Amino acid sequence: MTRSLLLGLIGEGISASRTPRMHEDEGAAHDLTTIYRTIDIGEESLASVPLNELLASAVRLGFDGLNITHPFKQQVIELLDEVDLVARRIGSVNTVVIDEAGRTTGHNTDATGFARGFEAGLGGAARNRVVQIGAGGAGRAVAFALSELGVGELTIADISAERAQDLAAEIGDHVRAISTSDLEPAITSADGVVNATPVGMAAFPGTPFDTSLLDTQTWVADVVYFPLETQLLAEAKAKGCRTLDGSGMAVNQAIDAFELFSGRRADPTRMRETFLSFGA
Repeated sequence: MTRSLLLGLIGEGISASRTPRMHEDEGAAHDLTTIYRTIDIGEESLASVPLNELLASAVRLGFDGLNITHPFKQQVIELLDEVDLVARRIGSVNTVVIDEAGRTTGHNTDATGFARGFEAGLGGAARNRVVQIGAGGAGRAVAFALSELGVGELTIADISAERAQDLAAEIGDHVRAISTSDLEPAITSADGVVNATPVGMAAFPGTPFDTSLLDTQTWVADVVYFPLETQLLAEAKAKGCRTLDGSGMAVNQAIDAFELFSGRRADPTRMRETFLSFGA
């Protein structure tokens, strides 16, 4: 069994990611020498390097695995040797395992991560009508998770109407797509709203919709985890709404990814403690 791990995260604006520490600390607890590198295309030296070259370099350098984040979760699929059935159905990959022969296999741990986080934080919440904003890589995983969680009617809005329509059609008849300009009536009649866009991150400040539309009985979930309390969640809390931050999804997807990379059973409590050690 492997005694060391070389891992990385490919994405944009990821310098403050908590993922490296979670994996390195969990690896150390299993007596695995774990090195985790961020590969940020927001850095000038990497801005012009295409994804296929970044992936090939990781394979050539002997990486054991990669996490994939915005904006590459969909784009990476066609570059992999294999994609598991769940990730193929979702159409999004956030975890790539690289074997000793250099073969790459894509997985999606975002969907299970969101589902477990939701059940822990909003398990008893009404879910007859839910609005989701965002149909990109993370949004696809969240939409499939919400469907599995038994949402009665899921409404998806995205800046790309075509992307939202495609996702809705893939999931089922209980899912519909709307334009972002039609969010007001959808939100005012919803049991809950999920932000599955990067809006709220330091690089993308603000809220994805006008929070004056929220009723005190509406719950609000956010996939953003840095900061933990986004402007959206702060404004929702001020109105008395139940809220769910992105920590549950972030920690649970990392747990599943670590187990795929290492073949070891991760300790959920330990990984969450590492995550929370960064503060809010």
